[in-house]
Amino acid sequence: MTDLSDKDVEKATFAFGIYDFDGVGTVDATHLGDCLRALGLNPTLAFVEKLGGTKKKGEKQLTLEEFLPIYSQAKKDKDSGVYEDFVECLKLYDKQENGLMVGAELHHILLSLGEKLSDKECDEVLKDCLDPEDEDGMIPYVPFLKRMLAM
Repeated sequence: MTDLSDKDVEKATFAFGIYDFDGVGTVDATHLGDCLRALGLNPTLAFVEKLGGTKKKGEKQLTLEEFLPIYSQAKKDKDSGVYEDFVECLKLYDKQENGLMVGAELHHILLSLGEKLSDKECDEVLKDCLDPEDEDGMIPYVPFLKRMLAM
């Protein structure tokens, strides 16, 4: 069925149970990405859709038996970035190599690179995860990434 270890199956079962809101042994496919992220993965929205995730609630339900192979496949995906990848990317904008970057540049990155966010989504992420800018408009990007990936 899957090449998951017993520990992976246990973690996946626990995460699956959290998103089984009705306690009936199924998870709405709109929560597939959330469930995978709760397991420490970072799939793109396109990859979640490819795995069977949906955008409309109620379109599809997944059982644990269906979820485990999806989790196994998502674990093997090498295209999703990890924390260290994101730090290296933002270091490109750290001109003085002091852990700070221009806040406006981060805003621009979120709106224009990768899976682009809408203005509303970008503002919400920045409000929830970003430390205030200093008097020079600089922000520390490492705490931002840690909060962002913990969400």
